[in-house]
Amino acid sequence: MSKPLSQITFEFNGPAEKETASANASVMSIPDNKERAGEMPPLASVINKKQGSPRGRRSLKDINLASDLVHIPDDEELFKKQYYSIGEVAIMFRENQSLIRYWETEFDILQPRKNRKGDRFFRPVDIKNLVLIYDLLRRRKFTIEGAKDYLRKNKNAEEKFEMIRSLEKIKQFFLELKATL
Repeated sequence: MSKPLSQITFEFNGPAEKETASANASVMSIPDNKERAGEMPPLASVINKKQGSPRGRRSLKDINLASDLVHIPDDEELFKKQYYSIGEVAIMFRENQSLIRYWETEFDILQPRKNRKGDRFFRPVDIKNLVLIYDLLRRRKFTIEGAKDYLRKNKNAEEKFEMIRSLEKIKQFFLELKATL
């Protein structure tokens, strides 16, 4: 008459979660030798990396790991092009384009050019300002209001930031030299 009822079971630690865990691990991997040497990885290889869900907020741990993987080319390489699209800038900072658009509305020092269509094109100077904003918000953990106040009160903040960056490069050089001895 009626079929016997069968019990349905769910496996929560199945292969699908293992795949997403391995995909997340590959996103937060240590940069290869090309990235350490200062060479920009091809944009296609960065775009094609499989990431987890792009929705929602990232954890502070993920933000800290990602802040070390930001790759901005050296000044010589950066100033070879006059304009960078918002997609290229988002790849450099490993952030969403919407976040960069939001920072543009919040910070007056970001003034990207827009064409008639409304596409944003960032000059190398804008990218330098984005590096400063990124450093304040992600590495030094300022709030947006705190970063605005810092930029307003410290007119020579950009000079200090550049000095810190150059000292970090010198430190990295000495550490590499020490490792080769």
